[in-house]
Amino acid sequence: MRLKFSTVGMWCVVGLTAGISYGQTQVEPEVASQMLQAQTKRFEKQVVQVTDNVYTAVGYHGANTSMIVGDDGVIIVDTLFGPHSAGEAAAAFRKYSDKPVKAIIYTHSHGDHTGGASAFVGRERPDVYATENFGSAEGATADAGPVKMKRNARQFGRNLPEEQKTNRGVAPSNTYDKDRGKGFIPPNISIPAAGLKTTITGVDIEFHPAAGETDDAMFIWLPEEKVLFAGDNFYQAFPNLYAIRGTAYRNPLKWSESVAEMAEYKPHYLIPGHTTPIQGQKQATAMLSNYSEAIRSVYDQTVAGINAGKGPDLIAHEVQLPEHLQDKPYLTEFYGSIPHATRAIYAGLLGWFDGNPTTLNSLEPKRKAQKMAELAGGVDQLTAQMEAALAENDYQWALELSDHVKWLDEADRKRAREVKIKALRGLAAREYNAPNRNYYLSYANELESGQLSEVWF
Repeated sequence: MRLKFSTVGMWCVVGLTAGISYGQTQVEPEVASQMLQAQTKRFEKQVVQVTDNVYTAVGYHGANTSMIVGDDGVIIVDTLFGPHSAGEAAAAFRKYSDKPVKAIIYTHSHGDHTGGASAFVGRERPDVYATENFGSAEGATADAGPVKMKRNARQFGRNLPEEQKTNRGVAPSNTYDKDRGKGFIPPNISIPAAGLKTTITGVDIEFHPAAGETDDAMFIWLPEEKVLFAGDNFYQAFPNLYAIRGTAYRNPLKWSESVAEMAEYKPHYLIPGHTTPIQGQKQATAMLSNYSEAIRSVYDQTVAGINAGKGPDLIAHEVQLPEHLQDKPYLTEFYGSIPHATRAIYAGLLGWFDGNPTTLNSLEPKRKAQKMAELAGGVDQLTAQMEAALAENDYQWALELSDHVKWLDEADRKRAREVKIKALRGLAAREYNAPNRNYYLSYANELESGQLSEVWF
């Protein structure tokens, strides 16, 4: 299927987002469902003809891949997750050009942008371009790889049954993942920090390193066509300043500055790393400017809270976007979350300690649970409070109380587990932030199937 700048689903969430409290992604279940369905339209499978010589394949996997047609060959920008999905996109591109691939560009090193390169390559091996610090994106947390893989599966809902799937915030829920990274081709041309301007197969092209979601990110500018490839520094959802799967610190200041730099080019066509391309200089520039401002505002508000002596829990409930940005559908928290971002900024600047001496040496969880039971008047009374919270659909409180009850030897731990499962599903039904929703449901399913231990659930 080919569309020339289809705007289907592009702005259809406007009415649904009215009145939403930003930073609070819990709404009525039917509203959450409608919002997620509308967001899904932004990555339905299609090939978008951006200009006479630029095509973008959306929805063939989680990310986008693009083809720039030159004089005697084509340039591929990002290559999806693996050869299977990349092969389907390559076949779709061949309907518009059968010229050989002369170059491949990685906007950053995340696997959903690099794993399918081999599917685009014929007998002639192309040059592969990436930043000189390519691969630095996840190295800082490599030691935590095993738990990150589990949390990654939960964040993206990879193991959810079909009836529980919606989307991944900026990507479809169903993708072929069995060939992860098997088509990766290592870069052989490194882009220096100062960038590079060159010509490839007759196409003038500029490489601009620009840290954001990763430190090894860059954006690509076609000066003649006025096309900007943003990579994952921009997509149509609030940015994932912190990923709940676990990430090293993503510097919001650098990210904001990088997006502001992109806005300075006043692109006529803006191609995100995920979601559909944007057409029109005024609209594309405004979206980039607002995106940059939103990131900077969250950072500045968090820092102000920090310097006022507030802790991360309080800041997470106070920060919200400026009023003039709250009606922008591309800043809705479908993917990133403002509370998650504020906590990440706090930890990134100050570490785990919130400044309150009470938390310097908190009670061990089991001891705290015992104290909570005593305060409630006994284990039975604490359990009754947990049950009452669930009955009143006060799911977050039921969840927190279940985490106390589970530690008590004399408590009904099986019932605490059941309450937690129901509370997680209750939260999920009201959640329009896709990673949050997927994580709630995935964790509940793991609890129900016995995949999580009695103590650690």
